[in-house]
Amino acid sequence: MRAAAIYSAAGSLLLTGLAVTPADSAPGTPGAAELRGTAVAAAEARAAGLDFGACPDESPAGMRCATVRVPLDYARPGGKRIELTVSRMPATGRDPANSKHKVPRQGALVYNPGGPGASSLNFPMIGVVPEWRRIASAYDLVGYAPRGVAPSAALSCEKPEEFFKAPSLAPVHPGEAYKRERIARAKAYARGCAQRSGSGLEFYNSLNNARDLDVLRAALGESRLTFMGASYGTYVGALYATLFPGHVRRMVLDSAVDPDPAKVWYRENLDQSAAFEDRWADFRAWVARHDDVYGLGATPAAVQRSYDTASDRLEAHPADGKVGPGQLQNTFLMAGYYDDYWPSRAAALSAYLKGDAKPLVRLGAPSPETAAEAENGSAVYAAVECNDAPWPTDFRVWDRDNTRLARTAPFETWDNAWVNLPCAYWPARRQVPLDVRTGPGEAPPVLILAAERDAATPYAGALELNRRLAGSTLVTERDAGTHGIGGGPNKCVNAHLDAYLLEGRLPGRRAACAPRPEPRPTEPAGHGTPDRDALKGKLA
Repeated sequence: MRAAAIYSAAGSLLLTGLAVTPADSAPGTPGAAELRGTAVAAAEARAAGLDFGACPDESPAGMRCATVRVPLDYARPGGKRIELTVSRMPATGRDPANSKHKVPRQGALVYNPGGPGASSLNFPMIGVVPEWRRIASAYDLVGYAPRGVAPSAALSCEKPEEFFKAPSLAPVHPGEAYKRERIARAKAYARGCAQRSGSGLEFYNSLNNARDLDVLRAALGESRLTFMGASYGTYVGALYATLFPGHVRRMVLDSAVDPDPAKVWYRENLDQSAAFEDRWADFRAWVARHDDVYGLGATPAAVQRSYDTASDRLEAHPADGKVGPGQLQNTFLMAGYYDDYWPSRAAALSAYLKGDAKPLVRLGAPSPETAAEAENGSAVYAAVECNDAPWPTDFRVWDRDNTRLARTAPFETWDNAWVNLPCAYWPARRQVPLDVRTGPGEAPPVLILAAERDAATPYAGALELNRRLAGSTLVTERDAGTHGIGGGPNKCVNAHLDAYLLEGRLPGRRAACAPRPEPRPTEPAGHGTPDRDALKGKLA
């Protein structure tokens, strides 16, 4: 699942046969060894604690970092260990509305931003954002780099300097020769993952990410975990609640992945591609409503023709020699994630068609400075999703399903397929997905947040998760599609988030919030601040 690394709606800062069972597994059942190994590792981590000191990179005053050791293979807790880097900003203890009022500390709030392949090491910085100050007053804000994500035992599948392949094509209905080329690339990428990451590759998976979370909880000295996960992070949280229901204190799952084992991850990606087509239509309709600003067409169909014209021109003559149809598609894919990106994308397209390619190059050209981070994120994404579940190993299945889907959802379908195709040729042993669910009274109520038109994690996934986690509450931002809504501009959503994290209050099984305002158009002058997805080329 191509998913953005997000800090909820606060902005972009920057998923084989081994069966497992829930925490009440009897000795001798599949998964029991891993659960015992988690208990051993957690006990050791609690005894050792975390020695916070300077962070690996420059960090704001007050933010400190540490490492926690976890087993590479939880079935063998005495074997090889890897270190996960953790960051923390202590609770301020000050009421943002009244600095003289002291706020009691409620423990640590651990955040996973999604991906897979994203880090939340910078998450504690979010406490200075107005929408987060009340939460930061009561909680230590804790981020971490999950296993495989640099600097936590970083994975790699190819040389970083070879990761960005630009300019590139992005055919929505690829021919046979192009398909053969992409098959060869997928096979080479899968081989590279095995060669560069070694024999431990199979242990980079979602189940171990959930187990790592329990070791981190213990290392922080918390008897129960307060957790917020966004996008793919919701799947990690849902696995944690299933495996360790008694260890949950409070849990927020923002922009929920569908946890249905039958969908992890092949069907999940097909559903995502279909949802992106709807969100692409939303964007084109917005651009058409502002034709007086952008001049890209007064109807969604006309805007599509403008986009297609740009793609054809870039295929013939890549902008600055770096931005071809592939980079154009990747740039506009971000508009499917975040409404805030609509003005900059529309402005860049308008400027390009009028003869000024600079805004599009600023947004779309690969950056050599981010190549190592992007390659690492791509490697973790592939390892986790390919390890997590069985995938079709016959390309004819991929060809049939994606050809059929691309007839009605051409924008993202094949590009998404190529991202995931290494899983067809994956060399490591795969997991059997866990049947995510909690029964009545097994875990405290969970808060689920979702935007009704979210493309990266379609809304049906939030409904499915709400059904599977007993006592959970689903708060929906109606008629909205931004990916990640907690702690953003919607005051209604934030009121539910604050009430839950600060007071443990939930509105009932379902609640709804009106949508945020649509973004305002900006002139296509190309002078705005360029934004760039931190994991360009893999994680959207």
